[in-house]
Order: sequence, then C-alpha cells, then structure tokens
Amino acid sequence: MKLKHIFKAFFFIFLTGIIGSIFINIWMVLSARNYIYTDINSTPPRTAVLVLGSMTYGTTLSHVLHDRVIGGIQLIENNKGKKLLLSGDHGQIRYDEVNAMRLFVLDKSPDIPQENIFMDHAGFNTWDSMYRARDVFEVKDIIIVTQEFHIARAVCIARNLGLDAVGYAVNQNRFSKATIRYWGFREYMARVKAFLSIVTKPKPRYLGDKIPITGDGRLTWD
Repeated sequence: MKLKHIFKAFFFIFLTGIIGSIFINIWMVLSARNYIYTDINSTPPRTAVLVLGSMTYGTTLSHVLHDRVIGGIQLIENNKGKKLLLSGDHGQIRYDEVNAMRLFVLDKSPDIPQENIFMDHAGFNTWDSMYRARDVFEVKDIIIVTQEFHIARAVCIARNLGLDAVGYAVNQNRFSKATIRYWGFREYMARVKAFLSIVTKPKPRYLGDKIPITGDGRLTWD
C-alpha cells in the first residue's frame, strides 16, 4: 500500500510538472507575440538594438550568430536603432563572442559610428543579457535580435524586467528541420527556467560599473 501511495504521489507531481510546463510555454509565447516582428520595415524604432550571442570559432561566427549580427546591422542601417549592443560570452580568454561580433560589424558595416557599438562581455545567457542591458547599460527601450525559436523567451524576459522591448526574429529557414525541432525541444525547457527567473529575479553572474548606452561604446572595447 505504501508503494502504491508513493507511486501515486510521484505520478501526480510528474503530471503537475508537465501541465505546468505546457501552460508556461503557452503564456510566454502569447505574452510576447504582439511585440515580435519579422519585417524590418514594420519593426518600430528603439534606442538600442541588442544582438544576443551564440557560438563562435575563433573570430568566425557560427551561422546562427552570423544571421543575428546581420539582422542587427540591417536594423541600424534602416534607422530602427542608433546604438548597437553586442551581448555574449567572454568569460574565458580563449573564447570571445563579443569581439568576434564587433570585428564582423566593423568589416561589414564600417559606416556605423564606432562610438555607437557597445559590447557586453558578460551576456552568458538570455536572462543575464536583459538584466545587464537594464542595470549596467541603462537601456530603457530596445529591439532584440535572435532567431524565431528564441525570440518569444527573450522578449518576455525583457518586458518582465521593465524594458520597452520588441523582438526582431531573423529567418531560420537555412537550418534543417531536425535542427529546428531540437531547438524547439530545448527552448520548451528553457522557457520553464526563464519563468522561474522572472518570478525570483536572480542577479546575473556579473554586474559591475554602469556604462550608459547614451555614452561612448568604445569604452567597452577590451
């Protein structure tokens, strides 16, 4: 009888978790959908354009990150934002997403004023990037650039942190269906984790001194 009760308790907990995760995912997608754009012309302007980091190979951008940075450049060139904030992982000397992103921007779009290019070296995950955009760079309004599979979570986090945020979802059709399905599964779980962060609001791994987005971005180049 005890084993039967234990089994029922575990089954109830498991079922509750599954139902809860489904509702969290639905809530996150629905709460963000009115702030997500796929066309540059219809994307409303904001002060800053935030490009979220992804894998690099030395100074070579992965296809995922390449598409994100191109999207950020296009938004700046179309006057949808003035300041470009490149946020990624630079937690190790030998791994540096943000400088790879900066070098790519300087090569592909030299007309963007260098003082308008900011680097967030401690954007280790989506939560940290949004939190630091608000508290370190003092961003108030922002366009977030990432792929379609990721954009709802990013926008939802940003808006729940008080940012006037919209998302620009770059096309992901170049990737295989298997890859996109994998991203979807991983994102399903990541949204649950993001929901817990929205509720508990943990501080990011690093904060540091304030670097206002209204200032000179070259101060972040190191």
